[in-house]
Amino acid sequence: MTILTGSLSDKYELVVGLEVHAQLSTLSKSFSSDSAAFGGGPNEHVSPVSLGHPGTLPRINKKMVAYAVKMGIACNCTINTHNAFARKNYFYADLPKGYQVTQDEHPICLGGEVLVRLADGTSKNIAIHHIHLEEDAGKSMHDQHHADSLIDLNRAGVPLIEIVSEPDMRSAEEAGQFLTEIRKLVRYLDICDGNMEEGSMRCDANISVRLKGETAFGNRCEVKNLNSIRNVQRAIEHEFERQVNIIEAGGHIEQNTLNFNADTGETSVLRSKEMANDYRYFPEPDLAPLVLTQEYLEKIRCSMPALPNERYNKYTTELGLSAYDAGIITADKEFAIYFEELIKNTVNYKGAANWLIGPVKSYLKESGTAISDIGLNPVALAGLIALVDSGKINNSVAAQKLFPALIKNGNKNAETLAGEMNLLIDPGNDDVSQYIHNAIAKFPDKVKEYQNGKKGVLGLFMGEIMKSSKGRIDPQKTNQLLIKELESK
Repeated sequence: MTILTGSLSDKYELVVGLEVHAQLSTLSKSFSSDSAAFGGGPNEHVSPVSLGHPGTLPRINKKMVAYAVKMGIACNCTINTHNAFARKNYFYADLPKGYQVTQDEHPICLGGEVLVRLADGTSKNIAIHHIHLEEDAGKSMHDQHHADSLIDLNRAGVPLIEIVSEPDMRSAEEAGQFLTEIRKLVRYLDICDGNMEEGSMRCDANISVRLKGETAFGNRCEVKNLNSIRNVQRAIEHEFERQVNIIEAGGHIEQNTLNFNADTGETSVLRSKEMANDYRYFPEPDLAPLVLTQEYLEKIRCSMPALPNERYNKYTTELGLSAYDAGIITADKEFAIYFEELIKNTVNYKGAANWLIGPVKSYLKESGTAISDIGLNPVALAGLIALVDSGKINNSVAAQKLFPALIKNGNKNAETLAGEMNLLIDPGNDDVSQYIHNAIAKFPDKVKEYQNGKKGVLGLFMGEIMKSSKGRIDPQKTNQLLIKELESK
């Protein structure tokens, strides 16, 4: 493929809309009592209802309705109080009924928006067209047998919400951030684990291009079943180049459904793009209309947790944290919950953020531990921060010695443990001057360098002093005394 020049990429505008499928974390399936758990042996989580046997009748899973309402509220949607289900018909190899129970003319959530923050510091609201409820299909496997495809129906009937955006995105970055925010929301709401690799969250991308300044949309291609945020971005970038090259060569964009090859980074035609009338929607006769009361909606609204954007605004305005710090902390629900507990016990909010983003996050990464399993009580970490702030222990000793010890003794008082480990700074330590004299005596040539203007050697002296004192001195005061001593030579 020809790589676009700057002039061509400036000539055309990318237009992207996403359809995000989130598998809801209910115990049972959408319209039956079958287990909706991930895994299990092939075709273990099935029954006559999910197998589509004649005479079986579906029943609505109340939990999936509540989960969809939560997502709608989180995205500032209008909740539709009069819902209906429909049958979506075409050949489903992995849905025994031959149709999918979904919503068509009466989706549960209408409108709404999701705020995305971009790398250049700007933000943008991506509009949502609607969110609807539907059941998932089973899984076709083409690599389990030398001649035949196999079908596992465990996933058939598992409840989904589909979040359909407006074609508001103009870059791969915006699309990636939109997906990131959707994943954060479903995790904060505890309605989906957001695991794209396992398929509990999937994305289809509708991609087209047009000349900059045009208002009409070009023919779009839909890239199906993208299983990571990075692959969504790669597919969008590839399609932008492919479509622009076709148009520049005098060609026409065919409205096709595409597959994305993660190994090559390229798309290929899966089938011609279906239109809505191809699905032959008609009302689901076995499910009564679903009516939601205002009392029901208000009860759900009152049960909602603080969401990422609400916490982000709190951290940047009320607590004075940087956009970077607030973004890191709110990226993970459990991380944010820990931070909330931590700031109940310290007013040094910046210090709390630094410790969480620095030593705590590094420990979690190195040990493969979730923050909910760290074993370090937020009260104990707040005590460590207080020790550093009060000058009773220096920051490096706190990070290298006291912090690991607190992880092993998570409920222990930080000051008590620091005392037991002989780490506390003695404010009346008369040995400081001796440590300084010893360090100066050890490096006489560096003393001359300092006196000749090479101030960088201070670090060498301080390193030696900290090593000799085992960190049990105040670094700032010692640094001042060291300079005074060197300049008196």
